[in-house]
Amino acid sequence: MSKVKITQVRSAINRPGRQKKTLEALGLRKMNQTVEHEATEQIKGMITKVAHLVTVEEVQ
Repeated sequence: MSKVKITQVRSAINRPGRQKKTLEALGLRKMNQTVEHEATEQIKGMITKVAHLVTVEEVQ
């Protein structure tokens, strides 16, 4: 399974609680923080919900 690198590029301030909780579930707590996850369907769904706050890169 491939991996994805997720970086938070926009703040969670003034965002709905669900989006804040999704960022936290992904392991993102600060601006410009990067985490790596397996590209499962659950992770892809969470990325879709906060796509306007993060950037995503495929990792080889």
